[in-house]
Amino acid sequence: MKNWDEAVAFACSLPDVILEKWWGTPCPKVNGKGFMSPGREKGSFALMVTHPEKQILFETDPDTFWETDHYRNYPMLLVRYGTPAHERIELYIQRAWWDRAKKPQRAAAGMTERP
Repeated sequence: MKNWDEAVAFACSLPDVILEKWWGTPCPKVNGKGFMSPGREKGSFALMVTHPEKQILFETDPDTFWETDHYRNYPMLLVRYGTPAHERIELYIQRAWWDRAKKPQRAAAGMTERP
C-alpha cells in the first residue's frame, strides 16, 4: 500500500463496505463496524487484528507492522506505507473485514472460511 487512499480503495472493494466516520474520520466499515483508520502516526494506517496475529506480524515483519503505546493493549496495529508486503496487508484487511461481516456476506463473497 502506497497511501491511505490505496488502502481504502482495497477495503472498499470488499462486499458491503462503506465509508463512514469512525473517530471523526471517514473510514471503511462493514455493518457499522470499522476495521481500519488513517491512524495517529504519519506514514502508517491502523488496522484491526486479533492479539495473536498482532504478535506474529510484529515478529515476522517489523518493517511493515508496528505499534505505539496508544495501540499496545488494543486489537489494532500500525501498517507502514510503501513496504513490499502488499499481498500480506491485503490479506489482513480481508481478515478484518471477515471478522466483522455477517455469515451471508461472507458466503456472497465466496469466503466461507477466514482468509
